[in-house]
Amino acid sequence: MALKREPEKHANHERWLVSYADFITLLFAVFVVLYAMGQSDKKKVEEVMQAIQQSFGMATSGTAPKVNVIPSQAVTIIPSLKPEIKVTPPGRTRSGQVKTRADEKDFRQIKSAIEAYLVKQGAQSKVSLEITRRGLIVSLKEAGFFNSGQANIKPEAYELINTIAEVMTQYNNPLRLEGHTDNIPISTAQFPSNWELSTARATNGLKYLLKNFNVDPNKISATGYAEFRPIADNATPEGRARNRRVDLVMLSVDGEHGEP
Repeated sequence: MALKREPEKHANHERWLVSYADFITLLFAVFVVLYAMGQSDKKKVEEVMQAIQQSFGMATSGTAPKVNVIPSQAVTIIPSLKPEIKVTPPGRTRSGQVKTRADEKDFRQIKSAIEAYLVKQGAQSKVSLEITRRGLIVSLKEAGFFNSGQANIKPEAYELINTIAEVMTQYNNPLRLEGHTDNIPISTAQFPSNWELSTARATNGLKYLLKNFNVDPNKISATGYAEFRPIADNATPEGRARNRRVDLVMLSVDGEHGEP
């Protein structure tokens, strides 16, 4: 007796749908992850934008940032790129506060602030600072502020002087400008000796501070020492260069009592 044969099964042509469904599921999962990452980045970007807007005075509330615009009636034509320095009455800062006297702690803060500015401007070789019993001494070296044998301040040195003076004149300590030279004699019609040259440089610095800054004339003076108070050996070019300077001295209490 012959066995009964089972009918052949028809080939299933829809098996690809299973693989396709798995692929679609995985693809969906990928897009969900990408979307979540994108939302996270967007949140970080918004936080950064809000921080920038706050730094520039822009409002962060509302759907769109609003800039704090200066009223139109307050806008005027800028006459010059160089800011004009306004002089306030002696004994007060520009904000109207009564000046205080700087002590040793203030000297250190002023010294650090000026040194940081010098580093930023690449002008460390033009100015040196020192705190002594007399007070804070800011040495303006000849190469950065005066031409050789001349007493007029170089125009390109004004910005540096302004920054230094702006910090120092916020206090009511007496100021002294002291001119120094090296031991090489000078003999010109304008400066017969180093005495005249050193004194003229100090005096020109004094006049500049009085004209442009809030300085009490009763608390500022100028003098010249020629080559007789060196801080380095005049036997070398480097030493002579260090000696050619104008010292701006912010006197301490002890330093003021030691002055004539």
